Amino acid sequence: MRTVEDWRMLLREELRRALVARRTHEAAVLRETLAAIDNAEAPPVSAAPTGKASAVFAGGVRGLGAGEVARIQLGSAAVPAIIAREIEDRKRAASEYSGLGRHQEAGILAVQIEVLESLMSTPVPNRG
Repeated sequence: MRTVEDWRMLLREELRRALVARRTHEAAVLRETLAAIDNAEAPPVSAAPTGKASAVFAGGVRGLGAGEVARIQLGSAAVPAIIAREIEDRKRAASEYSGLGRHQEAGILAVQIEVLESLMSTPVPNRG
C-alpha cells in the first residue's frame, strides 16, 4: 500500500511528464489532485494556536512558531479516497456537460478521468 508521500511523488512525477509533453488538461488534474490532498491535511479552523496572546498584534500569539497548528496526518487509505472523489466529481460534471451539448468540456473531463483512473491502477513500486 502506498503512503501519502508515495502518492505525492507519483503525482509530481506524472505532473512533470505532463508539463514536459505540454498536456495541459492532464497537468491541471494532477495539480488539482495535489491541492485536494493538501486541503485534506489542513487543520480545522477551530484548531487555535495554544500560545499566549500578543499585545502587539490582534489575534496573534507570542513566540516564534507559537501560532503554528499541526497539519492533519492522512492515513494510507485517504489518498485513494480523495482520488476516487475527484473521479466521481468529474464523471458527474462530464455527464452534465454532455446533457447540455457541451461536448468539448465533457471530453476534457473524460481525459482527466482517464489520468486519475490510470493512477489508481499504477502498481506500487518495490521498496526492497
